[in-house]
Amino acid sequence: MDTETQSSLLDLIGVGIGPFNLGLATMLTKAEDVKAMFFEQKPQFDWHPGLLLEGTTLQVPFFADLVTMADPTSPFSFLNYLKEHNRLFHFYFLEKFHIPRVEYNHYCQWVSQQLDSCYFGRQVTSVTWHKGNNQDYFSIEVMEIDSGNTKKYLAKNLVLGVGSTPNIHPKFQGFLSEEVFHSSTFQHHRNRCRKADSITVVGSGQSAAEVFYALLLDQTDYDYKLDWLTRSDGFFPMEYSKLGLEHFSPDYTTYFHHLPQNKRDDRILKQDLLYKGISTKTIADIYDLIYERTACGSQIPVRLLSQIDVQQIKKQEQGEKQNYQLSCFQKEQEKHFVHESEMVIFATGYQRKTPSCLSHLESLICRDEKNRTIVNRNYQLVLTEETNCSIFVQNDELHTHGIGSPDLGLGAYRNSVIINELSHRNIYPVSDRNIYQQFGIFSPSVDNSNKDIQKGVSIYE
Repeated sequence: MDTETQSSLLDLIGVGIGPFNLGLATMLTKAEDVKAMFFEQKPQFDWHPGLLLEGTTLQVPFFADLVTMADPTSPFSFLNYLKEHNRLFHFYFLEKFHIPRVEYNHYCQWVSQQLDSCYFGRQVTSVTWHKGNNQDYFSIEVMEIDSGNTKKYLAKNLVLGVGSTPNIHPKFQGFLSEEVFHSSTFQHHRNRCRKADSITVVGSGQSAAEVFYALLLDQTDYDYKLDWLTRSDGFFPMEYSKLGLEHFSPDYTTYFHHLPQNKRDDRILKQDLLYKGISTKTIADIYDLIYERTACGSQIPVRLLSQIDVQQIKKQEQGEKQNYQLSCFQKEQEKHFVHESEMVIFATGYQRKTPSCLSHLESLICRDEKNRTIVNRNYQLVLTEETNCSIFVQNDELHTHGIGSPDLGLGAYRNSVIINELSHRNIYPVSDRNIYQQFGIFSPSVDNSNKDIQKGVSIYE
């Protein structure tokens, strides 16, 4: 690597600017010696715009902003955002921990506009890894969306924060249209829904419930039939007890990462209601509205069915309109039936996909027998080559770090670990004792170095 290249070598490049990478960029303002740039192809920060529904809130307290859980004194905290927007007393009298989702999005936009390290309207098109004499490095090609111009950047480390993509089974993807779509784009299809004769929501999580409730609110004005189908055993609430919430802690992350992979996989399968259920309030709102509208013997065209597996879809033309036939199977009764609907909304969650821009790094990344990346305790991918470069991941480590991976409340903690690793000092001290309960007989200690956890501390010490 020549002298000119060395001088232009960044410490870190971030691919994608969602809440986690935005939080990392924000917290790096205290690490002035770490030179970093973050790129996002969207023109501005926009967090799930298709689900910014009126009345919806974050499912975590406002402390889970970009910085507070690591640095409550930061000028980029949500409380300071309120102060800057003359809303501090309004929020004080609101007396709520869970803030409107639309306001969280606006808060993140406010932060992003103050950071010189964040570049929007920039798409990372290619990433390659190179061996150097003293320092290995990544070469990153970035295209400016508006002009089509491409620039190349060099960095010692990468952090991947590209987020997840809507999960729709391949057999249904050929039907995607204005009438069949994923819940992530619900707001964009809202007007079309209001013209339909019948709508079916498929799914069982919080997004499904919020979309169903929004449609239920509109139903008296637009007079459509509304169905909600789910494969789950019922429309169950998310576990939200205080000791249950302690699973979203650094302590549990450390414990979980210390388990063998087969134990991790088994544990995640049994924890659905810790992170995949519906908020108790949303369930209550739905129930209360149905109860009110069925008072005095009234009937409404609403149906909720659980244990339903939607197996096939067939499009049917009916004059100027078209319907969709859903071939369904009731799992417990083992009965097949056909359900018809003009519109189908798949609220079937999200999946992780490796971005195409990282295809050149595939041989560098270690994978397990299930073709998943192997991630060490400090959120670095395990690599096939000895190198002084690192690839950090944001919310792509559910299988190695547990159910706290997508949780906003652990974002500042994860970024603390990453920043300490990048700067080789404790800019953001982290603690390994944060909760009242202890997971396991031995409590693995946190080692904020490049190594995995190696020792345990007896609970009796």
